[in-house]
Order: sequence, then structure tokens, then C-alpha cells
Amino acid sequence: MKTKSVHANPSKIRSPRHRSREFALQGLYEWLLNRDTAPAIIEHIRQAHGFDKADTGHFVALVSGVIHQAEALRAAITPHIDRSLNELSPVEHAILLIGAYELTNHVEIPYRVVINEAVELTKSFGGIDGHKFVNGVLDKIAARLRPAEVEADRNR
Repeated sequence: MKTKSVHANPSKIRSPRHRSREFALQGLYEWLLNRDTAPAIIEHIRQAHGFDKADTGHFVALVSGVIHQAEALRAAITPHIDRSLNELSPVEHAILLIGAYELTNHVEIPYRVVINEAVELTKSFGGIDGHKFVNGVLDKIAARLRPAEVEADRNR
């Protein structure tokens, strides 16, 4: 029986920015489990196969930013989840942190792109139907953090 590799689907072309999110997810998963430092995680992940195709700057910004702003990002996430953060899978927890970080700190990235990227990561790495949970949580965070952008999008 062949196992499916998330990197083996030739019909999905992944941009350097998407790859940076995949690698950031791996690094933040490691951080959630081991509490390594951002520099140690960044150095470790940079050695991974295929990292040369990622947007290095965005990867570093995501890992460093999420780790340094984790408390504030969790405060943004917590009101929109139906369980404690400790009950989330590490994958969904890391993806929500990435999404909340991008919604907060990268207003140049449209909120719909942030949410779509998080949903795609969850479909690739998360549990069954985890993408629906991530989508709902980030949609609520976007409405709070970027009300004008969300309202303009809804009025189109």
C-alpha cells in the first residue's frame, strides 16, 4: 500500500510563501511539544529537504513572531474556540497561531488568503474536518481584527 505524501501531488503547485507556512507549521509543532527556542527551531528546519524553495523571510517572521507573540495570539484565539487550548491538537493549535499572527501583523496579505492558507495546511496536516474548525475560528478573528476589510468583502 502506498502512502500519500503531502508534497507528491503535482497538480498542486505550492508557492514559496505556502512552503514557508508548511515549514513554519513544522517548527511551531516542534515548539509546542519541546519548547525549543525560535533560533534553534529555525536552524533545525532550515536544514530540511526542500527548504530552499520556501520564502525564508516569511518563514523566519512566522516562527519568531508566533513564539514571541504567543500569549497575545492565544488571547485572540481563545474567545472563539469551544474548548481549552490544551485540548487542541498541536497541528490545529500551530495553524491557528500562524493564522492569528498573519491576520495581526501582515495586513498586506488579504484576510481571505490567510484563512485559505490555514485551511489548506489543516487539510494536509490536520485531523478530519479540522479545516472547518480552523476556518470558523479564523473567520471570527478576522472579523474582529480587520472589520473594514471583512465588511468590504461581504459587500462585493
